[in-house]
Amino acid sequence: MQKLTNKEEEVMKILWKLEKAFVKDVLGEMKGDKPHYNTLSTIIRNLEEKNYVGHEAFGNTHRYYPLITKEKYRKKFINATIADYYDNSYKNLVSFFAREEKISVEELKEIIDHIEKKK
Repeated sequence: MQKLTNKEEEVMKILWKLEKAFVKDVLGEMKGDKPHYNTLSTIIRNLEEKNYVGHEAFGNTHRYYPLITKEKYRKKFINATIADYYDNSYKNLVSFFAREEKISVEELKEIIDHIEKKK
């Protein structure tokens, strides 16, 4: 599974949300600077070549849908990020967020409670 570009990820997030969409539908959901219709169409076809997206044909137009779930993609690349940047340690990841003050003591306690309930 290939890592997606930022624009490809943006398109996939929209397709995960809509489940099935034409290029114009995806374009309508995009925020900020929107690419040209043809550029977006090329991005979606690239996603199809990478086996992230499939399509149904309706004459000359196509309705696209995700072939991979958001959860599967997230799991693959979260694990890769943890391996690459945190020495394959979730502890190092959580410690990083604590040092950067991105997670509070209360949130850490909630995580611990959640883990203990799973046991």
